[in-house]
Amino acid sequence: MKVLKLINDNRMLTAGIITLIFVIFFGVVGSWFVDRERADVGAGRPAQPPSLDHWLGTDQQGRDVFADIVYGTPGTLKIGLIAAIVGVGVGTILGFISGYFGGYIDSLIRFISDVFMTIPVLMILIILASLLDVMSNTMLGLLIAAFGWMGALRVTRAQVLTMRERAYIQVAKLNGVNDLEIIFKEMIPNLLPFIAASLVGASAGAVLASLGLSALGLGPQNEPSIGLTIFWVLHYGALIRELWWWFMPPIIVMVLLFVSLFMITAGLDRIANPRLRTTV
Repeated sequence: MKVLKLINDNRMLTAGIITLIFVIFFGVVGSWFVDRERADVGAGRPAQPPSLDHWLGTDQQGRDVFADIVYGTPGTLKIGLIAAIVGVGVGTILGFISGYFGGYIDSLIRFISDVFMTIPVLMILIILASLLDVMSNTMLGLLIAAFGWMGALRVTRAQVLTMRERAYIQVAKLNGVNDLEIIFKEMIPNLLPFIAASLVGASAGAVLASLGLSALGLGPQNEPSIGLTIFWVLHYGALIRELWWWFMPPIIVMVLLFVSLFMITAGLDRIANPRLRTTV
């Protein structure tokens, strides 16, 4: 009954999770039934429309589009997940240190954060990606994470600054509870919805950044991803040539992914922010 009540109270979150699970299953489960070699160059005749042999046709290099999307979706999700976990993890830790302890360390962390906030991230990512001889999905995720921790830091710091002045935190300090116990037992459980929302938002931002870099030809070239598929779509002018079976599938997958992440973020915001909650 509690599960049904949670689903009924937060349909936005539920719909987002279901949509995201569908996208994940499409890539993960689909790879169990689709031969990896069908995503390689020369797997079929170039630029052929959908058929029984190639459900979504083939691209200009003879790759099966369906297989390319199936194996590219997990690669794209991997980039977003790595960037989000590392970026939000670093930002959350620094946010707790800065907001809870304050003083000189707070000033130093805020100064470093402000410096990074002024950096034109996309331009720096383009320069760094162009300097790397070999790029993998993991490397691209870490590269994006290096410039994606400031938002989580600011959100976490603001919440910690508010929470540390509340009565139950002051009572815990007066009772001799050490700082680490207060942070892990009192603060973190209350901030989990905020951290989860930051994680989901960072994943969407990282996927978007990876698509931009890959579309410019600066992403991984030896590992399948949706960004790499879009790069070849642009390179061979699939839009102008009206090869709809080539450029529509990656767009649909990305739309589903971003819509699901948006709905999950909105649902988590409703849980974290009492003002957004609705009562029946």
